[in-house]
Amino acid sequence: MNFANPRPSDLSVEALSALLAAGENDRLLFLSAKSSVAALGEGLAALANAHGGMALVGVTKVGKPQTGSDPAEIQERVIQAGLLTDPPLILPAPQSVALEGNPLVVVYVPPGLPHIYSLQGRYLTRTGAQNRALTTPELRRLLFDRAEAGFETGVVEDATLDDLERGEIRRYLETIQVGPQEDVGQLLVGRGCVVRRGDGADYVPTVAGILLFGRNPQRFLRSAEIVCVRYPGPEMSDEFVRQEIDGPLGDQIRQAEAFVVGNMRRTMRIAGIVREDLVEYPVAVVREAIVNAVAHRDYSIRGEGIRLLMFSDRLEVYSPGRLPGHVTLENLLDERYSRNEAIVAVLSDLGYIERLGYGINRMIAAMAGLGLPPPEFAETAAGFQVTLRSLGENTASPQPQQPVTHPFFNERQEMALAFLRQHGRITNSDYQQLIPDVSAETIRRDLSDLVERNTLIRIGSKRATYYILK
Repeated sequence: MNFANPRPSDLSVEALSALLAAGENDRLLFLSAKSSVAALGEGLAALANAHGGMALVGVTKVGKPQTGSDPAEIQERVIQAGLLTDPPLILPAPQSVALEGNPLVVVYVPPGLPHIYSLQGRYLTRTGAQNRALTTPELRRLLFDRAEAGFETGVVEDATLDDLERGEIRRYLETIQVGPQEDVGQLLVGRGCVVRRGDGADYVPTVAGILLFGRNPQRFLRSAEIVCVRYPGPEMSDEFVRQEIDGPLGDQIRQAEAFVVGNMRRTMRIAGIVREDLVEYPVAVVREAIVNAVAHRDYSIRGEGIRLLMFSDRLEVYSPGRLPGHVTLENLLDERYSRNEAIVAVLSDLGYIERLGYGINRMIAAMAGLGLPPPEFAETAAGFQVTLRSLGENTASPQPQQPVTHPFFNERQEMALAFLRQHGRITNSDYQQLIPDVSAETIRRDLSDLVERNTLIRIGSKRATYYILK
């Protein structure tokens, strides 16, 4: 674990104990369980204006866990503290972690946030274990480094709460374990997804709220989509498979990943007596490239969406908007900056971003682990592109392998799996053509059974539903 920049995903009991033993520093803050909302806001704003880091709430200044604290009540105060700053500090959901029976609340402040946060007119930063006021030269330099983003937290003209999908919001609240007593409106304000009207009487959605939870986000932001294309050769041609993906951002990520998985070539190799199935690109790397494009693109740019292009020798993911803030191609591996902090926070809560800002290192390691070239990063005149190289025709064969029968699959399901290995995806209509003598209910039951057995993934809904191998 890197103790200079701790993250919740690193926190085992041993790692947490080590953090407490090491003491406070410029990226680690200890706060009492009884800390006021103002004290919490001061510490979080100081971390946000410095290098990011972590606040552990429910410990003494010497790092001793306190007994009898209420983590749910502390989490609520943390959310209120974020709303106290100007602009509101949007953070991933605070997490409750038990240490020797004592609950602590862990608050992660990502590095490279796009704003400068004030508390009652004061601009704070952190040096060593102390919060202090920014000097005038420091504030001037920070203002230069952090260009105000703001587009994602702007109000969407003509949008109302009826344009948000309540089921999606409910599932999100269940994911972050929000209790029934919580003020959902205030929580969504803290996440940057809604704001109050000028008269304070009602809530209205922001750009981030529409993109994350909207019934039809493209009604308001037409270019907020992913266009996926698979070409058979190394260049664009008149022969291709194309899919335009819209809907809320979480659905876009899942469907774009499914498109790549369904269109990748596959092969196998024998290592000793073990058969290994190989795919053209590591799925985790593909997912990271898609999530980064969705999370960090510039949604204020109109007329162009994310482009995902598959060729015989490479995969390209292009997103509108050049690298944000102070990030450059030269410091890309070391610097962090979130253009869309509200979107990043919610996608992190939902599990799409496991470790904020550290995906590129994992992408490089995963590609190297399969003997593939490292990802290539490039800026264009108006965007950013990630290229993943395969080994061309040597890495995988377009021909399917012979299916391996399974004693628990019926003959119809074996035929469906063989079809999937060849084509990458299957619909109810495809299945019906394979087995024309069975009823629609039997087809639905066979496919649902394969999903329940963790063999297939269902993508889409109603007539747009299709299935891919997991």
